[in-house]
Amino acid sequence: MPTQSHRLTPQRKVILEELLGTRSHPTADEVYDLVRKRLPHVSLGTIYRNLDFLHSQGLVRKLDKSGSQMRFDAFTDPHLHITCVECGKVADLPAEAASVVLRVPEETQFEVQGHWLELYGLCPACKAEPATQKGSRGISSKSKN
Repeated sequence: MPTQSHRLTPQRKVILEELLGTRSHPTADEVYDLVRKRLPHVSLGTIYRNLDFLHSQGLVRKLDKSGSQMRFDAFTDPHLHITCVECGKVADLPAEAASVVLRVPEETQFEVQGHWLELYGLCPACKAEPATQKGSRGISSKSKN
């Protein structure tokens, strides 16, 4: 939770509630659209500042590796994400859904404090779409190496 000097203001509370109400991993602009329904006079700058604050307090995660725009996730429990290379949709994967073993050689003398694993592929909707309708949407220009 936020420290006493960084209280959960009404704007922060609404932003957090809106993020907790969706599993779509919205961009800051999408959070802005959601929050404006409840706080019509909120500014986009307020949204950005408060998303940064909520991230710094560990209340939301920034998904800055998923596509071209940073996305946000209020579910901080251990889980992975998978991104559609066509439309950019981001979905949750339970941590146990993907088996990955990380071994850092002892001679590196590194202390591992975290990692980022990015999975990508086609979402069910894009997979079912005929190839003639697929175009320059999403993040398909991203390198897949």
